[in-house]
Amino acid sequence: MHDDLRERGRFFIDGRWTAPLVSAPAVEVTDSSSGGRLGSVPAGGAGDVDRALAAAQGAADEWRRTDPGERASALEAVRERLAARLDEIAQVISLEVGTPANISKKVQVGLPLATLQGFADSARSFEWDRPVGNSVVTREGAGVVAAITPWNYPLHQLVGKVGGALAAGSTVVAKPASDAPLAAFALADAIEAAGLPAGVFNLVSGGGAAVGEPLASDPRVDLVSFTGSTSVGAHIAALAAANVTRTSLELGGKSASIVLDDADLERAVRSSVGNAFLNSGQTCSAWTRLVVPRALQDRVIEIAAASVERLRLGHPLQESTRLGPLVSAAQQRSVRAHIDRGAGIARLIAGGSAQPAGLETGFYVAPTIFADVDNSSPLGQEEIFGPVLSIIPFDSEEQAVAIANDSPYGLAGGVWSGDPERALAVARRIRTGQVDINGAAFNPVAPFGGVKSSGYGREFGEYGIEEFTVTKAIQR
Repeated sequence: MHDDLRERGRFFIDGRWTAPLVSAPAVEVTDSSSGGRLGSVPAGGAGDVDRALAAAQGAADEWRRTDPGERASALEAVRERLAARLDEIAQVISLEVGTPANISKKVQVGLPLATLQGFADSARSFEWDRPVGNSVVTREGAGVVAAITPWNYPLHQLVGKVGGALAAGSTVVAKPASDAPLAAFALADAIEAAGLPAGVFNLVSGGGAAVGEPLASDPRVDLVSFTGSTSVGAHIAALAAANVTRTSLELGGKSASIVLDDADLERAVRSSVGNAFLNSGQTCSAWTRLVVPRALQDRVIEIAAASVERLRLGHPLQESTRLGPLVSAAQQRSVRAHIDRGAGIARLIAGGSAQPAGLETGFYVAPTIFADVDNSSPLGQEEIFGPVLSIIPFDSEEQAVAIANDSPYGLAGGVWSGDPERALAVARRIRTGQVDINGAAFNPVAPFGGVKSSGYGREFGEYGIEEFTVTKAIQR
């Protein structure tokens, strides 16, 4: 285990910390609050990927045959090691991504801990063998998994793949996003300390072209699990398809929160604003479209504007901060460009593209709200991935559902109503992978994933284990 989470010079391959094969400039990790240097990780290449895949392939048969209870206990041992460094890991993620520290502890690290326990519990109760007529239908590990993860929830997204794959009896080669790779190395520390067999988990950092593409296109990979943008996901799937390799893709989102006319308006709007701006909007499942009755839009605007006033923008490690910076200068530029374009087509209620006063350094964007948004406009259709909320009015329940479904994406959503059965009926009509009714809590063992351009495949709990298995029928 390494004492310094920020400066890493070696990959984790075949149970050992291993130097890169080729000397190359390190991947510099930036402090989102200042734009300065936070740390570094090594830059890998095709040779490093080759070594990692060989290790994962070599460990695959034995790990597949390991008792599921043993695999569950191994995940709990990893969880224990991560939990011991919760504060330290949360602080690093806060500086990488911009998540306020209090949210990092609960969400960026606390949620992965719950997810790991969920995988362990599910592995023990999972139906590995099922009688079907004169057959035994068995589930076994798919083999070698390439796990390619994003920067916005760097530990949680990685645990969603690694936990499910290891519980299923599959082995893993992981490539974290270069903007926020440090938590992946903390996971490797925990796996090493927990004593998992060599080759079961391997970690190679570096760029998409140098590491991600060789991983996705290698015939030794049995399944590619990718989370990120829709465009990159399509490219990854095309590379994998050349070898008829399975893919599981969790991609973009433009989720809608529908507030019906009988909802508790204050609670619905405040909760929807909080959801949209969680992690400064850097959340694939964020409710970035607030779909409201036209007659109530003015009141919705008042509540939303007041909610934004309470979201104190500041340094992610300050206790009073509720909204931190974005992950990078590039992300800040992209979000600002979306805001500037939106100002010409909708009514700006709060925020804007200017650098917030008193925060001259760092990648900050003020929480921004637009009203009278046309759902067919870029504000209604494009994933911005920043603190930007679009309020879209509707005239009937039928139109509200149509607006929610009028999107290339289908990842998440919300429905608010004073009548739970009415809310459920509307939720059933929304084409997404998950819908929350009246602010129901996130369930770390429920299936998570999308439809349409939000991808396919599911993560977490028993569904996330099943994703990394193959089905075999044995007749007798």
